[in-house]
Parts: sequence; structure tokens; C-alpha cells
Amino acid sequence: MWQVARTGSRELFTLCVVAAAVSLAYGAAELFGVSFALGAFFAGMVIRESEFSHRAAEESLPLRDAFSVLFFVSVGMLFDPRVLIDQPLRILAVVGIIIVGKSLAAAALVLMFRYPLNTALTVSASLAQIGEFSFILAGLGMKLGLLPHEGQNLILAGALISITLNSLVFEALEPIQRWIKSKSELARFVERPDDPLAELPMSTEDKYLAKQCIIVGYGRVGRRIGAALAEAGIPFVVVEQNREIVEHCREMGIPAVSGDAADMAVLIQAHIAKASVLVIATPDSLDIRQMLAIAAKVNPAIETVVRTHNEEEATLLRQEQAATIFLGEQELAKSMTRYVLERFGRAKT
Repeated sequence: MWQVARTGSRELFTLCVVAAAVSLAYGAAELFGVSFALGAFFAGMVIRESEFSHRAAEESLPLRDAFSVLFFVSVGMLFDPRVLIDQPLRILAVVGIIIVGKSLAAAALVLMFRYPLNTALTVSASLAQIGEFSFILAGLGMKLGLLPHEGQNLILAGALISITLNSLVFEALEPIQRWIKSKSELARFVERPDDPLAELPMSTEDKYLAKQCIIVGYGRVGRRIGAALAEAGIPFVVVEQNREIVEHCREMGIPAVSGDAADMAVLIQAHIAKASVLVIATPDSLDIRQMLAIAAKVNPAIETVVRTHNEEEATLLRQEQAATIFLGEQELAKSMTRYVLERFGRAKT
């Protein structure tokens, strides 16, 4: 891909991506005896490991959309609508297993690994449907004689209905979360307050418990901020939803708390009541207002610094909250402009 990208031809690069995907899919099917569809899935995983995976996805997007339309149309043509009239109870059972049973199992597994409640609900809602892989398995079952034709119709009906209802499932997340939190005993059970990563260890030094900086989100931006603070000798605490990142931080000797910073209890565990600065470095802007409101309520004297990529949202945050806003594109433009001016000896003093 690197050699093809050097030619500067978008058409040749797109052709290379398609040829690589088809070749890998065919090779996997021939060498390992799997279906061509499963080989295509394997090919996608291989191409994703390339440094040009993002460009490959962007260049092949029109083809992907066209193939998706053909795929779902062809699958839809296999569906016999009479099954809705002939076997309504079986369809309800299949839909119930997909939307309710599968979602509850997913939520239970996520909670078992001590992730926050909102993460568990989001994952369960995302899995409250079935899609392409189910069709592939159903087709393989039909080919091997393990699945009757009626079973395929039930799977297709369940897929169509679950995909249609999935947007409604996502809309129900917030009411469900509010209802669970209103039930104190149930909320205590699902939130798992004994999670060792949900609070700072007892051995945490005092310098991290007062006058410290709290960094919400330890991704590419948060890590750079943390490295600069560590180099300057400024203590900071990380708040991150990704448990692997929290575990890695603790292995590196960085105090970290696992959880959603939009939850007051999580920020309290990071000792926000005595913190000096709150840095919201997460790219997810949905809960920024909630985080700022919690910070202002628990520690009115705290200074807040927010990262955003949306100019309209930056304007609203400046109007509504007493926070220092950094707009990603604007800061990048400032740095590039400063460099160019320095290059021409016109840097501003």
C-alpha cells in the first residue's frame, strides 16, 4: 500500500485495496476451508493493521455502500413475509431473545468486568440487533442441512425487526438509567462500589489529594498534558472510563480512577473538592456540561479547561460556563501560523 500510495493515484490505491481484500478473502477461503464471507472478514482485519487503514476505509467507502445495498437487498429477497402471519409467536420469541435476552447477557458481562452502568447499557443497546454475521451463519447452516428454511425466515424476520427497533432501544437508555439509579439497592448492586479501580488506593501520596490537576480522558491529548505536568513536577490524577488505561496508569505510578466523569461520585473519588484545575481532554463532548456543573458545585474555586472541536459548542460553553475553552482546529492553526511566521522572521513578540 505504501508503494502504491507513492504513485499519487487515488484510483490505483482504491484498486489496490479492493484487490488485496478479494485476494485475502479468496486465499483464506481456499487455504482454511471457510466461507468466502468469513474470508472477507479476515481480509478486513488484515487491512486494518496497515498504516493506511484509515485512507483505505475512506477510499473504499463508496464501494462499501454499494456492496452493503446489494447485500441487504439480496438478503431481503430471501425473506418470506408470510412467516409474519403464519408464525407470529415464534417471531416474537426470536425478537425477544435478540433484543431482551442478548442485551441482558451483554449488560451482565460488562458489569461483571466492573465497567460503569452507562457503558453496560450502551453496549447492550448496540447488541440488541443482529446483522451480517447472522445471515452468514444462517446461510452456512442451510448449506450444511443444519437449519431448515423456516429457521432462516425466522432469523431474517428477527434481524429486520431488531434493526428497525434499535433506534428506539437507544432512546430508552436514559429513562432506564434514571429508573435504575432511582432504585438505591439496585443501583448499588449494578454499580459495584467495591471496584478497586473506582477509587484511589489508600497508599496515594497527599500531593495528589489536594491542589492537584485532574485530567478527564487520557487519550492522545490527555497523555501529552500528563507528560508535560509530570515533567514540570505538577501532581495530577487521571479519570478515564477505559479500565485498561487506568490499570496501565497505575502500573506507571500515575494515580487514576476508573469511571464516567459525568458522575459526581467518580470526580469525588478523584478528590475534586480540593483540586486546583480540571482539564477535560476527552473528545466526547456530550457530558462536558455535566462535568462542569459538578465541578462548580463541589469546588466553586476550581479552574476548568475544556477541549472541543466544535465552534458552536465552544461559543455556548463560553456563554454558559466559566471555563477556558481550547478549540482544536484553532489551536492547530495558531501553532502552524506561529511556525510559518518564525520561518519568515515575522514572529509576534
